[in-house]
Amino acid sequence: MRDIDERQQRERDRELLRQRKKEITKKRKARNKEYTFVSIFFGIIFISMIGYLIYFDGFKSDDFINSPYNTRQDSFSDRVVRGKILSSDGQVLAQTNVSEDGTEIRNYPYSNMFSHVVGYDTNGKSGLESEANFTLLTSHSFFLTQMKNQFLNEKNTGDTVVSTLNANLQSIAYNALGDRRGAVVVMEPSTGKRLVEVSKPDFDPNTIGDNWDYLVNDENDSSLLNRATNGAYPPGSTFKVVTALDYFRKKGTFEGYNYLCEGSITLQDHTIHCYHNTVHGQENFYSAFANSCNCAFADIGVGLGGASLRETAEDLLFNKSLPLNSYRTSSFSLDADSVTPLIMQTAIGQGNTLVSPMHMALITCAIANDGVLMKPYLIDEVVNDNGDSVKKTEPVAYKRLMSSNEANLLGKLMKQVVDSGTASALSGRSYTVAGKTGSAEFDEEGHSHSWFIGYSNVDDPDLVVAVIVENGGSGSEAAVPIAGQIFDAYYAN
Repeated sequence: MRDIDERQQRERDRELLRQRKKEITKKRKARNKEYTFVSIFFGIIFISMIGYLIYFDGFKSDDFINSPYNTRQDSFSDRVVRGKILSSDGQVLAQTNVSEDGTEIRNYPYSNMFSHVVGYDTNGKSGLESEANFTLLTSHSFFLTQMKNQFLNEKNTGDTVVSTLNANLQSIAYNALGDRRGAVVVMEPSTGKRLVEVSKPDFDPNTIGDNWDYLVNDENDSSLLNRATNGAYPPGSTFKVVTALDYFRKKGTFEGYNYLCEGSITLQDHTIHCYHNTVHGQENFYSAFANSCNCAFADIGVGLGGASLRETAEDLLFNKSLPLNSYRTSSFSLDADSVTPLIMQTAIGQGNTLVSPMHMALITCAIANDGVLMKPYLIDEVVNDNGDSVKKTEPVAYKRLMSSNEANLLGKLMKQVVDSGTASALSGRSYTVAGKTGSAEFDEEGHSHSWFIGYSNVDDPDLVVAVIVENGGSGSEAAVPIAGQIFDAYYAN
């Protein structure tokens, strides 16, 4: 009996031991799963970090190094003489002169002419001097030359930036604008090249260090402001391309619209006048656009409504980011709750809408390029001190702003503005032009900025031009003649 009890006890002990082993094994498996999960988790993090480092080094490092907020760039000047900036036609726009004692002076041969777009390298940086800072302070000289200079404790020569700017066209635009305030932008719509960028009042980058305190405190002229990219103006009747596009998207055609213009329109006790109270009489959509009839477009705007106009405006990058390094966002305020008087004003380019000349140039580029906006750029190529190519910019599409059909129809409207409308001064030349004028009121006394946007060689567009002359009156008075001089100079070569 006693032996039986002992055997049973041994069986129970063995069973308990087996259960304990199972429990231990189960716990070990649970712990192993946790360890495996943690190992995989950290493995993924490690692989992700390696991947990001490869991506950063290959694609993003230059952007971070070239950021104007990166103070490390200043240290590059200890071993590299800042490179040149050239125009696309080979003119020196900026260079560093080195005296016998090693003193370096940044020189701008064209003085004020390229002051905003090329920028300055004193008291901070702006323009191309800022955008291409890392490139200008990087040397791709022959490696034996670099080794020799390092051995002799001499500086290498920084790379040269060949810009897209055309010195001849810049000079024409600069002189055409004269002593008036405003801006001129000229672009190549098929590539996005920025050929001209004039802004006035301007400054001399050669003496900016001496005049810095005056320039930063001069609120009357705001000479440091690049009006081409950072100016904010009511677009006036140039905005009618937006209203026209919205009308077509909503109605599907420009046909069938008719309006009797009597020189003014009054809705909800708010009156809008055509320029100089001109009575245009019976009009269809095409003639209303060609004549820049405010009354007709106020009527069109009310029919479209605030929400519809906003959607189309934002498709054209109002209230949106622009593909530029430095710019002021254009603003558009209508919505579904906007009142009729504000819709009337906005539809003709007044109200609260503000836009830069560069933005209007981008919209015009899309119209001229079958609806596709090419990414605008200023740097065409980077070469070393021997002229060997280091990097070449290839044109890339930024975004489709409208369909090809929509762009073609807007182009036809703009062509009629030149053929028989407010920009007829540009008709009858050796080249064709499509455009839109604008008179943007900016005070209660009725003073207007003068606008023109347009493109040349309509069937195969070459140039886009956007001009604004502050307090210049109607678009046909001041802006159109400036555009005409630029087009003439381009086709004279």
